[in-house]
Amino acid sequence: MLLQVTDLHVRYGNIEVLHGINLEVNEGEIVTIVGANGAGKSTTLLTISGLVKPSRGSIRFDGRALESMPAHEIVEAGVAQVPEGRRIFGTLTTQENLNLGAFTRNDPGLIKKNLDRIYALFPVLAERRQQLAGTLSGGEQQMLAIGRGLMSEPRVLLMDEPSLGLAPLLVRAIFTTIKEINASGMTVVLVEQNARAALKLAHRGYVLDLGKIVVENSAAQLLADPQVQSVYLGGATHHTRPS
Repeated sequence: MLLQVTDLHVRYGNIEVLHGINLEVNEGEIVTIVGANGAGKSTTLLTISGLVKPSRGSIRFDGRALESMPAHEIVEAGVAQVPEGRRIFGTLTTQENLNLGAFTRNDPGLIKKNLDRIYALFPVLAERRQQLAGTLSGGEQQMLAIGRGLMSEPRVLLMDEPSLGLAPLLVRAIFTTIKEINASGMTVVLVEQNARAALKLAHRGYVLDLGKIVVENSAAQLLADPQVQSVYLGGATHHTRPS
């Protein structure tokens, strides 16, 4: 098992938002976390990344404890996050944004190899390498955010709402890209409001509700589960607000 989260509790001030989360991710899987707005999906990813500290519980990645590591060391260990809302640096060029993704790497040959790989995955970014990132379209910015995450050569990519705010055609393109990234050997943990599309892509899924995991199963069984369908998949494709 590559990533294991055990009894994870997170508080914001006096309010506990995660109440003992347990989840496992095996190498080479796409695991998706679905649930309503405010369920704690983004908080789960931010805690694995080290950007939010748990009040209790453990996070182990390839046998190493992450919960007390600073965020930059977690990136060095092999866990990268593609944040909700893209968070690209609009006043820097596409190329400069990608270079920032490699801040934990100091081998120029390796950085160049990763850059070439990302430009092959997203040819439009190669065309726009000298363009200011703030002038890219929403879809291009999402590609840039994914590319930046890949520049650290992670073993696990955490993706938070990659389809948020994108037109349906671009959503399909982004999901195809996630599938390609996974096919190349990358393990992916996907938080996604578009639950139906996320489950069609994933191997396994967890349903989060008010800070607790209420269902876990293979993605196919979750898609077929009548209760999951009625509560989480009914109209899920129309929700656009982040969690």
